[in-house]
Amino acid sequence: MNNHLMNTYATLPVAFERGEGAWLWDADGKRYLDAISGLGVCALGHAHPEVTQVISEQAGTLMHTANLVRIPWQEKLADRLADITGMDRVFVANSGTEAVECALKITRILGHERGLDKPGVIVMENSFHGRSLAALSATGSRKAQAGFEPLVSGFVRAPFGDVQAIQRIAHGSNEVAAILVEPIQGEAGIRVPGPGYLEDLRAICDQQGWLLIFDEIQSGLCRTGKWYAHQHEAAKPDILTTAKALANGFPIGACVAQGAAAEAFTPGRHGSTFGGNPLASRTACAVLDIMESQDLPAQVTHTGEHIFQAFRTRLKDDSRVKDIRGRGLMIGIELDRDVNQLKFAALEKGVLLNITRNNVIRLLPPLIIDREQADQIVDTVCSLIDSLD
Repeated sequence: MNNHLMNTYATLPVAFERGEGAWLWDADGKRYLDAISGLGVCALGHAHPEVTQVISEQAGTLMHTANLVRIPWQEKLADRLADITGMDRVFVANSGTEAVECALKITRILGHERGLDKPGVIVMENSFHGRSLAALSATGSRKAQAGFEPLVSGFVRAPFGDVQAIQRIAHGSNEVAAILVEPIQGEAGIRVPGPGYLEDLRAICDQQGWLLIFDEIQSGLCRTGKWYAHQHEAAKPDILTTAKALANGFPIGACVAQGAAAEAFTPGRHGSTFGGNPLASRTACAVLDIMESQDLPAQVTHTGEHIFQAFRTRLKDDSRVKDIRGRGLMIGIELDRDVNQLKFAALEKGVLLNITRNNVIRLLPPLIIDREQADQIVDTVCSLIDSLD
């Protein structure tokens, strides 16, 4: 550990010097298959040649001007995101957390316009929305929140996937302005709600005059076989937050809105010094173009089906496996015990993976992995589970 870095990360005992596609190499030249892609960020893999070229060209032309002037690449990015989502307006930020903050600020503006003194937001148990105080307050993890009190008020908690719980809140509260939900919970262990859940939330929001906010920071951008996970259902949000894979590793995030939510801000009410600068915006445009040209949603669907089938076949009789769940290349394998040690054993086998909630193997590989790499991930994970006592 570096003594001058704040002690915020429990890092693995490895450092990487370079990457290419789905592969990473450490200082000793050992090669690792990346099955987590920087927590879902490097969806196109590492050192993608087209992305690299765009970053180099733009860095040598114009990196930053701030939002005091028009930024054509930011405008092009907004057009692309509006087209993909079918929504109206975009605020470009630097991260997913900032995108969530933007969504919450819009909620408060519109809530006050409705006459609510303290506009509240329904959030889900075990959710994760970021590390700023407001996003952390919305997050459904006491472990993450501990020590940061007083938290931001105005959040009402409900079990994920439970429509009746939302209906009970609707009948008992007059101060709710929105629902904030991940279409698939990532940090909670890749939890997928039952069919129709998002559509039911949309119907409740329509009945109550609430905003529906989808946090698609981890589940978006082709990760589940659609551009955004909510597109598996007929449920369109009023606000969508996106980040992670948007620029394949270059920091960026966006809050996308439609209807009244798209018109909530006026000049001076929100902003970002670095958000949407030419370098970040052009990189994101290039990433979206590559995803579209390669038809990544279809590719992810096929690869994901292959991996899920392989895991279910290999692990169907293993009593230690409680569940295999997810969608596309957003995969969780829940075990009946703490398996944190497996991430170290995986390194020895040349695979980088992640454990969440202590007992869920979380896989978020680059979306461009081929069949051989997919099979290597399956073989390694199954062998790690076989090694458990």
